[in-house]
Amino acid sequence: MTSSSRFAPEIRRRTLLAGAGSAALLAVSGAGRAQDSISGELVVLNWIGGSELEMMHSIQKAFLAKYPNVTIREVAITGQGDMRGGIRTALMGGEVVDVLFNTWPAFRKELADADMLRPIDDQWKSFGWDKLISQSWKDLGSIGDKTYGLTYTFGDRSGIWYKKEHLAKAGIAEPPKTWDEFVASFAKLTKAGYAAPVAIPGKYWAHAEWFETLLLRTAGVETATKLGAHEIPWTDPAVKTALTKYAQMLTTGCCGAPNTMLANDWDGEADQIFQADAKNYLLIGMWLNNRAKNDYKLTEGKDYGLFQFPSLGMGHDDTSSVDAKELLVTTNGPNPKAADAFLDFWTSAEAANILAKAGYASPSSNVDASLYGEAQKVATQAVASSRLQFVLGDLLPGDLVDEYRVQLQKFLQDPSDANIDTVLAAIETKAKGSY
Repeated sequence: MTSSSRFAPEIRRRTLLAGAGSAALLAVSGAGRAQDSISGELVVLNWIGGSELEMMHSIQKAFLAKYPNVTIREVAITGQGDMRGGIRTALMGGEVVDVLFNTWPAFRKELADADMLRPIDDQWKSFGWDKLISQSWKDLGSIGDKTYGLTYTFGDRSGIWYKKEHLAKAGIAEPPKTWDEFVASFAKLTKAGYAAPVAIPGKYWAHAEWFETLLLRTAGVETATKLGAHEIPWTDPAVKTALTKYAQMLTTGCCGAPNTMLANDWDGEADQIFQADAKNYLLIGMWLNNRAKNDYKLTEGKDYGLFQFPSLGMGHDDTSSVDAKELLVTTNGPNPKAADAFLDFWTSAEAANILAKAGYASPSSNVDASLYGEAQKVATQAVASSRLQFVLGDLLPGDLVDEYRVQLQKFLQDPSDANIDTVLAAIETKAKGSY
């Protein structure tokens, strides 16, 4: 990756390749309430790329305009898949940063346990974040009685993306509301000429999305929480029930050949829906909204939409999986004053509205909610009205999450009842040594 000329000379980039990661990185800057007192170099580590990175660059440009005495050096982690390994490599290799972007609660705890993160409880009071961001988001960024993460965006991970003309062509008047309606729609879409109704990105991690929401809808938030903490085993009947529902999809002609699923990550499968018109449904995070707007040049609400995961009627249809991205500050960063001010800027109306225009939700009350499009309104309403569970894969220890995803890839290749038992037993064996 080369230097980003749009931000030179304010931002200088250093790129590190990760063994497993998924994108380019971002540049950022810091500032404070007293603008003239905030200066110097701010070092930011990030792993986000594509159109989401472009949105973040817009926020950084606005920040730099407000604090012209700050420069940014960006450490960009690039690769494919789960980026935690690449971030670890950079930090263990001696890279010193002020701020890093994170989406994994388990990784935040790992860094805090290693004394690499600085708590931000004092900043919540001094910057007045408690007046802008709800206590629930503060709790989400906390470990015990200390707050480490400042959430800057959140997403509905139980929403299914689709292209509206596909359903119309198949004679489906509106998105399916129940599981039976959803499964029944596969035959209609196949008859309409589409290669596979459901896009399953099985190459790295995104194939787990279906299992995680199915676990919530079949067993509830409490069971998912217990599983994430290994308070119940992976061989628990409730876990098998969720995988059995997943198997129903696979054996009802949802998704095409396993080798095709295992060959693609989420972006390639999104292309199959929104560019190639070959597939129809994709369960993935809210970053797809930004990709649809900017990469596919589609109109939200007109060309594409989002509907909430269909109800199963098992007593847990009021649940949703959610994710969040947060900013963390380090204990050894050389410019803590600029780092704190940078976090504060993300709560501002200027930053929150850039997020909203790009298709992302902001937890800050400074956001102008009228800027949200149809899909984002569906997502924010779902989050507001649901019992929430953080993405299971992001809660698991790093070595366990790798095994979990590999075993689910084996499940995709053979969704039989016997293999479900084998897969869950293998995950449980790994889990026993991971906590």
